[in-house]
Order: sequence, then structure tokens, then C-alpha cells
Amino acid sequence: MFALLLLAAQSIAPLPPAAPAGAEAAAPPPVAEADVREYAAIIGRKAVGKPVSGPFGTADKVLVLARDDKGYPVVGASFGYPVRDSLPPPPGGALAVVRLHQKPSTIVPGPTDDDRAFVAANRLPLFVIGEWQRPAPMWEVAWLDGAVRIRSIGEVGEIGPWQD
Repeated sequence: MFALLLLAAQSIAPLPPAAPAGAEAAAPPPVAEADVREYAAIIGRKAVGKPVSGPFGTADKVLVLARDDKGYPVVGASFGYPVRDSLPPPPGGALAVVRLHQKPSTIVPGPTDDDRAFVAANRLPLFVIGEWQRPAPMWEVAWLDGAVRIRSIGEVGEIGPWQD
């Protein structure tokens, strides 16, 4: 089991290398691979309801996903981040990012405009999990066909259709 270590956003350590030494690392796909999606759902939903420690008492939880030296998904970094702030660019080697929102900030709960802007700027999958409801709803936000698209990820792994 992975321990959730919440760090200040400024103290993120470099992620483990995504490829063996000497090999050229390929850019992560704009839509998460199945194992990364499943890992994000499991590890993200395990973090739901756990307190955030550190300088941001009412922070969103952020998990940066990478691959270990055997190719398995791992949490490369985790930290609390201010609720209404846009996420910074992810460190090199990141495959996806999981953001757990404590409260819905829009009338229709789901990914925020900041979440969409993060994906548009970084072309990296973002999983958004809502801590305001049980079971916690989850969405995948990805760069697909030249635009940011969103789909829901059900509690048992069922995947909804892509939406704008």
C-alpha cells in the first residue's frame, strides 16, 4: 500500500525516470492508458476523505502519477494545493495527474475551467475526483482531437462517452 505523503507544492522531488537510462523517453499519450486510469481510480479514491496536512488546510489533494523502474504506475509526488489555484506544470516523467476537489466550485459538479486549462496547456491526462459525495465521482480530462474532452469514470470502472 502506498502512503499518501502530502508535501508543499514547492518541494516536489523529481519523479523516477519514465524510461531506462540511455533510452529516449516518449511523451505520454494525451489519453491515459488503461493501467494508469485504473491505478488513478484506485489510489485516488483511497485518498478521498483523508485530511490534508501542510500549509494549505483546505487544499485539494494532488497526485502526480509516473512509472517505476519496472513500468508499473506509482505516485511520483503528492501534495496539497490551494483550492482555487491553477495547477503548475507537472514535473518531467509525469504520466497523469489526479486532483481531488473538496467542494464543487461550479453549479454542475465536475472538472473546473482551471482543470481544463491545465490539460490544454500540458496535454497531459488529468483525473478529477469529487470529495463532496460518496461514492466519489471521477472524471478523466484529456487532450483529444485538438480539444479538451471529458468523460466520467464509474466506481466499477465503466467509462462514459467523451464530451466537450
